[in-house]
Amino acid sequence: MGLAYGQVGATLAEEYYKAGEFEKSASEYAKLLKTEITWQRISRYVSSLQKSNKADDALKYLRKQQRSDDVNKQYYELLAGQLAGQLGDTTQAKAQYTAALQTSKSSIAKLEKIATAFNEVGESRWAIRAYETAREVSKEPTAYSEDLMVLYKATGQTEKAIDEIITTSKQSDKKETVLASLQGYINTKDEPLVEKALYTKIQQEPNELAYNELLIWFFVQKQKFSRALLQEKATDKRLKLNGSRVYDLGMLAMNNKEYKTAAESFEYITATYPQGQLYPFARRLVINAREEQVKNTYPVDKTEIRKLISDYQRMLQEVGTNVKTLEALRSTANLYGTYLDSKDTALTVLDRAIDMGKSDKNFVDRCKLDKGDIYLLKGEPWESTLLYSQVEKSQKEELLGYEAKLKNAKLQYYKGSFAVAKDLLDVLKLATSREIANDAEQLSLLIVDNTGMDSTEAAMREYANIDLMLFQNKTDEAVDALNKMLVQYADHTIVDEVLWLRANTYMKQGKNAEALEDLKKITASYPNDILGDDAMFTQGKIYEERLKDKQAAMDAYQKVLTQYTGSIYGAEARKRFRLLRGDAIN
Repeated sequence: MGLAYGQVGATLAEEYYKAGEFEKSASEYAKLLKTEITWQRISRYVSSLQKSNKADDALKYLRKQQRSDDVNKQYYELLAGQLAGQLGDTTQAKAQYTAALQTSKSSIAKLEKIATAFNEVGESRWAIRAYETAREVSKEPTAYSEDLMVLYKATGQTEKAIDEIITTSKQSDKKETVLASLQGYINTKDEPLVEKALYTKIQQEPNELAYNELLIWFFVQKQKFSRALLQEKATDKRLKLNGSRVYDLGMLAMNNKEYKTAAESFEYITATYPQGQLYPFARRLVINAREEQVKNTYPVDKTEIRKLISDYQRMLQEVGTNVKTLEALRSTANLYGTYLDSKDTALTVLDRAIDMGKSDKNFVDRCKLDKGDIYLLKGEPWESTLLYSQVEKSQKEELLGYEAKLKNAKLQYYKGSFAVAKDLLDVLKLATSREIANDAEQLSLLIVDNTGMDSTEAAMREYANIDLMLFQNKTDEAVDALNKMLVQYADHTIVDEVLWLRANTYMKQGKNAEALEDLKKITASYPNDILGDDAMFTQGKIYEERLKDKQAAMDAYQKVLTQYTGSIYGAEARKRFRLLRGDAIN
């Protein structure tokens, strides 16, 4: 009977309490407390008395219970403290809270419960004391870390919160929680505290790998790959990891276009582990990283290209041509064909690579795409389309297959078969790869925007032909043709596209002033056309990255935000603007 009433009475008491009928809820909780005493029932009963203007009754009840109920004494002390605080007696409140904490010290379970109770009544700082005391009693230095990190943050104790988060990283099962919590401080005013705390922890416990891993993670978040590499090398030496983590960081740096750090990562592996499993991969990737550096420094230096080819050849002589080094043959071929105009040599090297890698279908198909590109450089598009179509068939519904289809679409575009090109591009807009879908969308838009104005589509044909020249690295020829187009088709819708293509060509030639001039013409004369925001954002990048003109870059990024509110560059422009201004970024 008592149990049945307890369930019904508890529901009834709660309903009265939630409805604000506090006299009735006080009456029901009084009955319930005679059957079983719990923290929730005590706190709700006292709260109901207070809210029905019976604070004196509440105080009498608490004093009486403190004398007669030792099991729950800490709860009565806590609530008496809360009551005193509400009446403005902070001294009495502190005394009662201290007593509640002292009473709870008899067991860890009591300390945990009183911490929860303090938190429930909004006394976060006393909840912290309870958890800290429980940690001392348990002699577990990482106990209650998750509760404490939340409470420290809630009470504005940022340094303690960060310290607690970092300490928690020693528990491997809490890694996700730790990273998510620290992420909240990245790019805020408190970010320097994270780095400082990590260094302090590493100095205190140099053998704790978790702290080192966090510092590396922090540097990667900040795109400070060279500093991450210093830590990874130190960790690798201390724990004898055979370069595996340094290798992973090198790959991450490559993907983030941090080629210098990538090269240094792979160089460390080749120097430190010449007999290791990763050596042949790292040996190739060192050169590959330097290759990306050379290819992305404009204008491209042919002497450096020749050095890279020599490096690849030396590597193949040293390590041998095998599964681990086949990619080096592809790289060599593409350097010959694309930068040194040695197209027949490139094709010979690719044929050798296909023969040696014939057991790997994906590798063979990548080589076939490369061969298709080389034939296009040679001016033999029929050979190119044959190879692209082979890969399309071989890699149906795969990324390489979509890439081959895009190359075939571009081939049709170069030839001036715009309707055929557009049909292929419309299929590719649905490709699973965002990059391929975006490329297809852009080329399709270019065709739609600039065909149909004149029945011969002469302007579009000339533009596509110039695009092919640029693919074939006939840069000077292409610029001359673009100059003529701007005179011949001054009133055509294609003018902004011509200026955009010329600006990008000038950038590849390292002619920043000329590139800026064309980009400014687009934003001045065609501000509302499709390339307006592209031109404005690119001006910002030239000022920031090439000319190191901070103010001009900020002005350009600000215009992206104010004049092109729906631009896809909006988020990146805002981030760059705020970083240049020196803001803490949330």
